[in-house]
Amino acid sequence: MLGIIGGTSLLEFSFGDLNRKIVHTPYGSSEVLLGTGIALLLRHQNRRAPHQIAYRAHMSALAVLGVDRIVAIGSTGSLQSSIPPGSLVIPDDYISLSASSTIFNHSIGHVSPEFSRDLISRLAEAVPDARIGGTYIQTDGPRIETAAEIRWMAGIADLVGMTVASEATIARELDIPLAAICTVDNYANGIASKEVTYDQIVANARLYKERTGSMLQAIISRCA
Repeated sequence: MLGIIGGTSLLEFSFGDLNRKIVHTPYGSSEVLLGTGIALLLRHQNRRAPHQIAYRAHMSALAVLGVDRIVAIGSTGSLQSSIPPGSLVIPDDYISLSASSTIFNHSIGHVSPEFSRDLISRLAEAVPDARIGGTYIQTDGPRIETAAEIRWMAGIADLVGMTVASEATIARELDIPLAAICTVDNYANGIASKEVTYDQIVANARLYKERTGSMLQAIISRCA
C-alpha cells in the first residue's frame, strides 16, 4: 500500500471520497484517509505546528495499516536563486537541525537515513517537470529562519522545510522506503527582498492547487 503524507500544499483539498480511520499506536492516535491501495495522512492534524507534529504516531499508524512505501509532499523555501518559487524538487539527501524524532526511545537502534532511490526514480517518471536532486534541510519551526541562518544554510543545502527529515528518519527506522517531492512556495528569508510570511505560503498553495491535484493523481498512478 502506498502512503502519502501531505501538509500545507494540500490545505485546499477536499477528500470526501476517502474513508477516515483513526489508528491507535503506542505513540498516540492518528487520522488516516483510506482509498483503494492508498493511505493519505495530513501531518498538521488538529492544526499542530511543525515542532508539535506527532511524527511517531503518524508513521506508526501508516505501518500498522500495511503501508510499504511512502511519498512525502513538503512545502519548502528555496535557498538558491536558481530554484524559484513554483518549482517542484525531488531531493536526494537531507540534513536535520531539529530535535530527532525516533521510535528508539527504549532500545538502542541506529539507522543510516536516506531517501529511497527506487521511489525517487518513480517520482521522477510521475512528475517529469520536477527537478531531480538537491539537499533538504529541516529546522524546528514554527518561526521562519533568520537571514543569517539562511545565508549559512545556502552553502550546504537547496531547500529548507520543517517536517520531511523527521518523517524520513522514522520511515527508515520502520524499514519503509520513503521519497519526497517538495513544492517551493517562496524564497527563504533574505534570498529575495520579499518578506516571508505564512499567509504567503498558503497563498502559493492555493495558486498551484490544480497542479498539485494532477501531481497527486500521477504519483498514485506510478507509485501505488
